[in-house]
Amino acid sequence: MSAQATGIQPAPIPPGRRTVNGADYMEDAKGSLVPIDLVRPQDQLQDETVRKIIGYAQALSDQVARFKAHTFQDLGDFEALLAQEYGVTRGGEKGNKTFLSYDGLYKVQVQVADYVDFGPELQIAKELIDECLNEWAADSRPEIQAIVTRAFNTDKAGQINRSEIFMLLRLDIEDVRWKQGMAAIRDAMRVVGSKTYVRCYWRVRANAAWQPITIDLAKA
Repeated sequence: MSAQATGIQPAPIPPGRRTVNGADYMEDAKGSLVPIDLVRPQDQLQDETVRKIIGYAQALSDQVARFKAHTFQDLGDFEALLAQEYGVTRGGEKGNKTFLSYDGLYKVQVQVADYVDFGPELQIAKELIDECLNEWAADSRPEIQAIVTRAFNTDKAGQINRSEIFMLLRLDIEDVRWKQGMAAIRDAMRVVGSKTYVRCYWRVRANAAWQPITIDLAKA
């Protein structure tokens, strides 16, 4: 991997070697200095490879952070000009927006995602839903039971499965207790924060499907 191949200059990463009193050492994971002669060649090569990759990764991360900051600045400046054009004062930044090129081949989407948490009403909802399932017993559809089980099972971080909770809200069930349970879920919902995302797309012609411009390493 080279700067020429990636177009990126790697960030400076501390070297894996240290010279003490004229002798070369490598520091191990315990903080001990190990003479170079006692470090296996493959371990030295692995250390060099990892540091090289991290140098490029850090540089790329910094570049993406700068891109994000400039993107929000450019869009903010554009919206400020629009507001000035119509003689209004810009309000809050919250909201989803789409910006298009004149030829319709490029677009930038700004999306705001809320972080939702749940209050104590959720436990009441669970009890009401359990009452329904226990009474319906054999008559209840297995898929509904599976959704309920997944919805209230906590993950490794101790969080409930939000997507399954929202799926429960989409089920059209007429039982009064079920409806009360759904009302309790809605009352339990708390917006505790939000995050703004920028997504960029392009297409070859105006009637073609949009293609995302990938920035996420996992999807590249």
